[in-house]
Amino acid sequence: MARQLNLLIVNASNEERCAIKQTLSNLDVFQFIERADSQAALQVLKKQAVDLIITGLDVGKIDGWRFARMIRSGLLQTPKNTPIVLIPPIYCERIAETTARSYSIDAVLPFERQEMLPQVLANVLSTHLEKSSRLDLLLLESDTQRANEICQHLALNFSCTHVTTANAALSQFLQHQYSIVLLDATATRAEAAKELVDSILEHNPNQAIVTIIDNKDADYAEQLLLLGVTDFVRAPYDISMLGKVCDHAARREDFMVSYAEFADKVSLLSRSEHRYKELFSAHQRILLHLNTVVMELDTQGHIRFINPAWESLSGYRIKASIGKGLCDYFGIEHQETLQKTLGNILSGELQHAQLELKLVHQQAHSIWTECRFQLIKNSTNRATITATLDNIHERKQAELQLRHLALHDTLTGLHNRYYFDQQLQLLCSKVEPGSTTEHALLYIDLDHFKIINDSKGHQQGDIVLKEVSQLFGSNIDDEHLIFRIGGDEFAVILKNINLLDAHLAAESICVAIEKHIFHSEEHSYSISCSIGLTQITSSNHDANECLKQADIALYIAKNLGRNLVHCYNKEDAQNNTLQTGLEWGHSVRQALQNNHIELHYQAIWDFKKNTVAYYETLLRLKINDELVYPNHFIPALELLNDTFLMDKCVIKQAIKDVAEHQELNQIAINLSAHSFLDERLLPHIQACLIEYQVPAEHIIFEITESASINNLNATQTMIAKLNQLGCHFSIDDFGTGFSTFSYLKQLPAQHVKIDGSFVRDMLNDPIDLALVKAVHDISHSLDKRSVAEYVENIEIFLALKDIGVDYGQGYFIARPMPISALKDNLETILASKTS
Repeated sequence: MARQLNLLIVNASNEERCAIKQTLSNLDVFQFIERADSQAALQVLKKQAVDLIITGLDVGKIDGWRFARMIRSGLLQTPKNTPIVLIPPIYCERIAETTARSYSIDAVLPFERQEMLPQVLANVLSTHLEKSSRLDLLLLESDTQRANEICQHLALNFSCTHVTTANAALSQFLQHQYSIVLLDATATRAEAAKELVDSILEHNPNQAIVTIIDNKDADYAEQLLLLGVTDFVRAPYDISMLGKVCDHAARREDFMVSYAEFADKVSLLSRSEHRYKELFSAHQRILLHLNTVVMELDTQGHIRFINPAWESLSGYRIKASIGKGLCDYFGIEHQETLQKTLGNILSGELQHAQLELKLVHQQAHSIWTECRFQLIKNSTNRATITATLDNIHERKQAELQLRHLALHDTLTGLHNRYYFDQQLQLLCSKVEPGSTTEHALLYIDLDHFKIINDSKGHQQGDIVLKEVSQLFGSNIDDEHLIFRIGGDEFAVILKNINLLDAHLAAESICVAIEKHIFHSEEHSYSISCSIGLTQITSSNHDANECLKQADIALYIAKNLGRNLVHCYNKEDAQNNTLQTGLEWGHSVRQALQNNHIELHYQAIWDFKKNTVAYYETLLRLKINDELVYPNHFIPALELLNDTFLMDKCVIKQAIKDVAEHQELNQIAINLSAHSFLDERLLPHIQACLIEYQVPAEHIIFEITESASINNLNATQTMIAKLNQLGCHFSIDDFGTGFSTFSYLKQLPAQHVKIDGSFVRDMLNDPIDLALVKAVHDISHSLDKRSVAEYVENIEIFLALKDIGVDYGQGYFIARPMPISALKDNLETILASKTS
C-alpha cells in the first residue's frame, strides 16, 4: 500500500480532534499526529517533517496565526510550504480569506462544516506545491525597463501582469480579476489614464487603483481621488514606498468588505431564525466566486440566461449556447442523471440538487464541475431552474488520486489488502443461499523470494514483484480482480468460475511464473509460486472462512514441495497438525509484531581475567502467558520467511537493555542467515544505536559458520560494514560445517566460537580434544579470540583454561536469565569461578 501522509492536528479540544479524525479515517490515507497546543506541536516540527497541518485558532500562548507564521519561517524540520488548514470557531468569509493570505494559510474552514474537510484537503494537496499568497496586480507602464524594476521589487507580495498601452490594460482587466491596478498617470499620459480609470470603475466601482503622477499640482491629485483612484505616488518616488502604497491599497477593499460583511452578520443575528437563514442563503449566493457560471433554464432544460463565465469554463460562446439544452454539454455517461434530476426538480420531487458532472469542453477535453440546481417560481407561477456551475477539476483529480492511493499498491499498481478485504466481503455477501453461482479465491506466495531480496537486494526484489504483477495481468482475464496482499503474497478473486476452470487458471499462473526468466545485471534466474485455492459458493460464502481456507491450502502447497496448486478440501480442515502449525506460525508472528518478547542473557567467562567478559542475548517469546523457547518458534518463522522480523525485535530490545542496565557491558546477538544479508539490517542497527545512545563496540553480532560460508562475498562485505560501524563479530558453532581453516582468514571476525559438540566430550574423546585445541590455535594465529560453548562442569572449565581458550560459555558458568535475575545472581556467578 502507498505511504500514508503524516497529518498533524493541533487543537485544544479532544472532541474536535476526534471529529476531524473520524471525518478523514475512511480515506485510509493519513497517519495522524495529535497535539493539544501549538508549543507541543512545534516540538514535533522541530524534529520531523509532516505532509499537512490542521490547526485551530486558540491553541495556546502561540495562537493559530502566529503558529502558521512560525512554520512559514523555514526554521523547522517541516518544509516552510507545508500546507496549513485553519479551523476557527467563528467564521466570516472575507475576513478569513484576507487574514489567511496575510499569514500564508492555504485554506480556512469553520468546524461546523468539517464534513467538507476531505474535499478541502484534496484541493489543498493538489495546488499547494507552488501556492502563493501574492495578490494579482495589473501594471500599465510604457517603459519596459522601469516596468521590470517595479515587477521585480513587488514580486514578493504581488503577481504582476505588465502591459504597455491603455487599450491592452482595459482588455486584460475585463478578462481577469485583479486586486490592484497600478498605472502611469504622469503628465504625458494623464488623459489616457483618466479614461482608463473611468472605464475600469464603470465595470467595478470598488476596484483598487494606484496612479503614478509627476504633477506637483494638488488639484490634479485631488481630481484623481475624486475620480475614484484609491491612492497615488509622486515621481520620482522611493520604490519601497511604492510597495507599501500598493499593499495598503489592495487590502483596503478587503477590510472594507470585511467590515460590511461582519456588520451584516451581526445585524442578521438579531432577526428571526427563519429570516436569518433566508438572508444568509442569499448572501452566500451573492458572494459566489466571479468565475462561477450562473444560468437560468426553462422547463425543457434549455438555457435562457447565462453569464460570461460560461465562455471561460466551456469554450462555447454565450450567443451560440442560448436556447440549447444544458444536457448536450455534458458527457454521455452523465446526461441521463442530469435529465432525471432536472425532471425531479420541475415535478416538485426535489427542491434543489447538487451534482458532480463532467462537462465536455469545446476543445473536446472533459472538466469536472459541481452543478447546483434550484426551482424558482415567479408571481405568475412560471417555473424557472437556476443553476450554478463551478470548475472543481483539480479538486476532483486530487480526490481520485487520494482514492487510488487508498486502494492500490504503489509498487505494483495492483489493488491492495484494504480493497481485497472490501471486495471479498462484498462478493461473499452477494452469494444467495441456493444459488448456483460459483467464484474462487487464490492465495499466492512466491517461492524462496526471500533469497532474491537477500542476495540481490530489495531493489531487484521490487523489479521481480513488478514483473510478476505483469504476468498476473497477462494470464488473468480483466473481469477478475488481482491484489498484492503484502510482501510477496498475492490474491486473486475469480468471478463466476467453476472449480475446474479456477484450478486451470491457477496452474497457468504457476507455469507462467516458472517459465519466466528474470534478469539481474549479468545473471538470469527463475522463481516459482505456491497457490492455495478455495471455492466461494452458496454453502461456503463466509469471507473470513474462505480466506482461512485459502491460507490453509497455500500452507499445504508449500509443505508438498512448492510450485504447485492445492485446492482446499474438508480433509484439510480435519488435519489438526496442519491447523496447529499454521495457527502457531501466525501466533508467533503476532507475538513479535506486538513486541511480546523477553530477552535472557548468558554470561561469557574470560579465563584470563577471571570475570564476565560479555553476555549472549537469547530470545524467548511470551504467548498466552507462557514463555516459548527458540526451538519451538524459529521453524515456524522460517516457514513464513519472517526471521528478519525476529532479529529486528531482538536488536532493538537488546540495545535498549544495554542503555538501561550498566551490568550489560557488552552483549552478543545472534543473527539468522536471511537477516544477515538483508539490506535493511545495517540501517536498523544504526538507528537503534543512535536512538539509545549506545557505543557500537558494546555490541557483538554472531552468525553460524554454515550460514557465513553459503555466500562468502556477501558475508565479508557485511562484517566489514559492521566493523566499520564499530561493532564486533563472531563466527558461531565453528567446526560443524568444517570448511577449511583458511576460510577464517577471509572473514574479518574478532571471535570464533568452538562448536559445543566438540567441547562436551573433549575429556573422553581425544579427537574432540584435538579439534578444540586446533580451532583455538588457528584462531590465535589469525588474531581472533576463541570461545568454547557447553562448559557444563568444572573439569571442562579447568581444561579449557589450561589450553588457553579465551572465553567460555555454559551452564557451569551461568544459565541464561532475564536482566532482573542477572543483577541478583552476578555476585554468585563471579564467586563460584574465582574462589
